[in-house]
Amino acid sequence: MKKTLAMFTGMVAALGLSAALVAQQSAAPEGAQVYIVTPANGATVDRTFKVVFGLSGMGVAPAGVERENTGHHHLLVDKDTPTDMSQPLGGDVLHFGMGQTETTLTLEPGTHTLQLVLGDHLHIPHNPPVMSEKITVTVR
Repeated sequence: MKKTLAMFTGMVAALGLSAALVAQQSAAPEGAQVYIVTPANGATVDRTFKVVFGLSGMGVAPAGVERENTGHHHLLVDKDTPTDMSQPLGGDVLHFGMGQTETTLTLEPGTHTLQLVLGDHLHIPHNPPVMSEKITVTVR
């Protein structure tokens, strides 16, 4: 079944259609939350710093693994929150499709924003979307 779905999704992509046309958003359980554990909102950090992701009410699964109440993290750095949450998150966000729960970023000095969005097995935000508050950090 998964091989058939993968082949069908590949054919859809080859035709230039979005996978979202053939996939519905995965449901998120009530009260599910994703958040940035560290750094704290308003923190001043070095150019290279660790970002730790938090998740409650759901589990983490790698991209491509379809399991109820799971997803994987996407980090938006200096990006607006996506307006169309029915579409897969694109190449302008950092994808953690192996199920990672932290990363190390290197950013230029200045003020930056960070926000997490949980995506399902196809990188599509859940319904309702599970996303963190946007935080601001200052890189020295």
